[in-house]
Amino acid sequence: MRLEGSCHCGAVTFSVESPHPYPYMRCYCSICRKTAGTGGYAINLSGAFDTLEVAGEENITVFHARMEDGSKSEAERRFCRHCGTALWLYDSRWPDLVHPHAGAIDTPLPSPPEHVHILLESKPDWVPVDSRPGDPTFDGYPVDSIAEWHDRHGLVK
Repeated sequence: MRLEGSCHCGAVTFSVESPHPYPYMRCYCSICRKTAGTGGYAINLSGAFDTLEVAGEENITVFHARMEDGSKSEAERRFCRHCGTALWLYDSRWPDLVHPHAGAIDTPLPSPPEHVHILLESKPDWVPVDSRPGDPTFDGYPVDSIAEWHDRHGLVK
């Protein structure tokens, strides 16, 4: 599936091929919640990095989050430097993948058969976890990190 996305002000547009646009990864970590400004989580999709095409790249800034131990995250979070829209995440540990934020996607997305809930230990108490039958978190497959999700789906380098 070809995903097309943009920032709020239109300074950045992008497209990427997503051979498996779902399950959607609902990430509850404080980094995703705070940088994406969403309702308690950010929804990350998956795309093939080598298909990523960007217009307006000069309008993008990169953010490396500070981890609990004070180190910088390897993951690169891309944002529009004008309007602050969270666009995608890239991590060199998975060089073939890019994770666009669903909120930046303009293409109609399918209703997923399941959601993957990651980093639930960071979820604020006010955020309910919406589940469906088959969601890995509720079928004995709790997913605690993006690395674990990639491992489970055979997407490690």
